[in-house]
Order: sequence, then C-alpha cells, then structure tokens
Amino acid sequence: MLRITDDIAIADWELVEQFVRAQGPGGQNVNKVASAVELRFEAARSPALTEAVKARLRRLAGSRWTTEGAIVLFVQDTRSQAQNREIARERLAALIRAALVVPRRRVATRPTRASVERRLAAKRARATIKDGRADQGEE
Repeated sequence: MLRITDDIAIADWELVEQFVRAQGPGGQNVNKVASAVELRFEAARSPALTEAVKARLRRLAGSRWTTEGAIVLFVQDTRSQAQNREIARERLAALIRAALVVPRRRVATRPTRASVERRLAAKRARATIKDGRADQGEE
C-alpha cells in the first residue's frame, strides 16, 4: 500500500515493479545485480484517482505517461535495489500529490491607465535614444 494522502492510497496490485541491471559505475556489482527499478503504475485504470486528477497527472507525467495510460518511472540512483525501490515509490507519490493540487483559475485583469502611460513613455524615451544614435553615424 502506497500512501499518498490521508484519503488516497494506491494498492500494491496497481503497482508493477521490475528490477533490471543499472547502467554507469558500480564495478562488478553493476554486471551481476539487478539494482535499477522500473515502477509501473496503471494510472488511467486506478480507482483511487478522480478523472480530473488523472488528467492533471497525465500532463505532469509528460513522457513518462504511456499510450496505455500507465506511468513508468525508472530509477537507478543508488547501488541498492531497496533504496532505488523507495526512491521510485516516493517520486510516484510526489507526482500524484502534485496532480491533486487544483490550479487556481486566472482572473483576467486590465492594466491601469498609469501603467500603460509609463510603458508608452518608456518606449518613447528608448526611441529617442535610438534616434540619437542614427544622427551620430551620419557625420
């Protein structure tokens, strides 16, 4: 059971872990031990998440979201299989927690008259400076 919040928990049957050989340094250990973990979570079929959360999760997951609606995390940070497993589970939990946050709707506003006038005044001043440069080059 992977606890996300007090209300949401992912059942173990929803997670599939596969251990493979890691890349990079590790000496003889890296050639013998399958310490990297590939964690697969079938997010699209998960009963623990609402459709809105799944939609946000899909956007946040990016390339980690598969066409079948699963999230695949690959972790090979440490030489320890157990540590890599914990890191993968924590990353998945963090990703789901981020998807639970409902973004605030942006309220359309108009710039104040004073801010528009300041911007236009700054543009006129900049144009004057640039016009002055053109005169210097003709001499």
